[in-house]
Amino acid sequence: MAGLDELIHQPVRLRIMAALVTPTSGRAEFTSLRDLLALTDGNLGAHLRKLEEAGYVVTRKAFVARKPRTYVEATEGGRRAFADHVAALADILAGP
Repeated sequence: MAGLDELIHQPVRLRIMAALVTPTSGRAEFTSLRDLLALTDGNLGAHLRKLEEAGYVVTRKAFVARKPRTYVEATEGGRRAFADHVAALADILAGP
C-alpha cells in the first residue's frame, strides 16, 4: 500500500490538487481557484508556494487585455502524487 502524502493530505492543498487534476481543468486562473475554494489571496498563495516547492504545481504569469493574470497548473509529478494519495485513501477505506 502506498503511503499518504503529508503535503497533499492537508485539507486546503488536497482541495487545490483535486481542482487542478480534474480531466477538464488543465490549469486554473488564480482568482477563479481562490473563489472556487473560498480562500483569501494570502492563504491560497501560501499553499500554492508549498505545492510549487514540492514540484506539484507550476504558476505562470501572463497579461490578458493588459492586465496581469496568474495561472496555476498541476505538473505531471503532482498528478502522479495526487493519484497515489487518492489510491492510499481508497486502500484505507477498503479496510483489511
